[in-house]
Amino acid sequence: MVARRHLALGTALALCTGAAAQAEETIKVGILHSLSGTMAISETTLKDAMLMLIEDQNERGGVLGMQLEPVVVDPASDWPLFAELSRELIEGQGVAVVFGVWTSVARKSVLPVFEELNSILFYPVQYEGQESQRNVFYTGAAPNQQAIPAVDYLMEEEGVERWYLAGTDYVYPRTTNQILEAYLKSKGVADEDIIINYTPFGHSDWQTIVAEINDFGSTGRKTAVVSTINGDANVPFYIELGNQGISAEDIPVVAFSVGEEELSGLDTAPLVGHLAAWNYFMSIDTVENEEFIEKWHAFTGDDTRVTNDPMEAHYIGFNMWVKAVEAAGTTDTDAVIEAMHGVAVPNLTGGISSMGVNHHITKPVFIGEIQDDGQFEVVWETPGLILGDEWSDHLPESANLIANWRAPMSCGNFNVETGQCGGTTN
Repeated sequence: MVARRHLALGTALALCTGAAAQAEETIKVGILHSLSGTMAISETTLKDAMLMLIEDQNERGGVLGMQLEPVVVDPASDWPLFAELSRELIEGQGVAVVFGVWTSVARKSVLPVFEELNSILFYPVQYEGQESQRNVFYTGAAPNQQAIPAVDYLMEEEGVERWYLAGTDYVYPRTTNQILEAYLKSKGVADEDIIINYTPFGHSDWQTIVAEINDFGSTGRKTAVVSTINGDANVPFYIELGNQGISAEDIPVVAFSVGEEELSGLDTAPLVGHLAAWNYFMSIDTVENEEFIEKWHAFTGDDTRVTNDPMEAHYIGFNMWVKAVEAAGTTDTDAVIEAMHGVAVPNLTGGISSMGVNHHITKPVFIGEIQDDGQFEVVWETPGLILGDEWSDHLPESANLIANWRAPMSCGNFNVETGQCGGTTN
């Protein structure tokens, strides 16, 4: 009953679903983002972005001569409910594709549903890697497109020697920090120069932890915080940094889950100079980005609404899906998956992003510095685009694995050492 109640609410929110559209054949598009609970601070905007993209596509004639009909649901930051609503979208509503999910624990909960029902999910958020599923297209960053370049930047440009890895207690921070710890040690960082700390979702009392960060960074050796803190816990974390007078010059924080949307609710004055690693920033000056921002402000009717990295990931993924469906001439899952391999579309930062056979995309990497207006100034970027690495080279259990979903291999974890699909050498 809970799932159906949320679905009814979501359907009412689907802006393009009117009586005329209902009377004609449409292609249903599922939107699976939390509109309430701890992750609403990040996910609500992605729902709005998808509605904008669908509206824009419908104005240009839809897809295969049919209008797109969004079906919006609210999993309410409840991880099991993501799976329940995924099944309802696919079986009950007959959607052709789903765009959504934020946290890795939610993604893990829906994977069996998409595999069982053979449907397609576009996942737009940075994640920990260590996964490649046939029915999922990962348009957010893998660790080699965000976490590893951020650490390299701090080492090479900031001279950081000590590392405080602060994360929310779930899959993405734990696996990302496992990769980062192995990477740091491979660079000669000693055990005593790494602290890893996890807090629950929605954590609000940061006084003790920030004091520990301050103490850890007081040795005279350059220290940084690498943050995989997610959701609304970021707000009190940054406030406490300011309360304890920790500046970016003293101990820089580089975040992987804080973008323009999260900063829009903060007094950013104490945070100026802290960093974030993303593959897109609203401040990037390109024609494509200017047009996207203009459409966003027109759609929302609010010139103060910001854009962010996961929105660009949905922009890329949605346009890839449209292009693949039109190439396949159908929304049939198997045909669309095959057509997705190698599909390329413009991103918002001035390049062309393409889909690899590992179901990850090529992306540039940017390090941005927080400004007092809540925007980011890009201080570093990769010289070109990087393909997301589904299996980390820095962990022994995955170093020999690759994914290739194109026939005849069609495998998400092929072991190049054993020549077999389906496991490691252990």
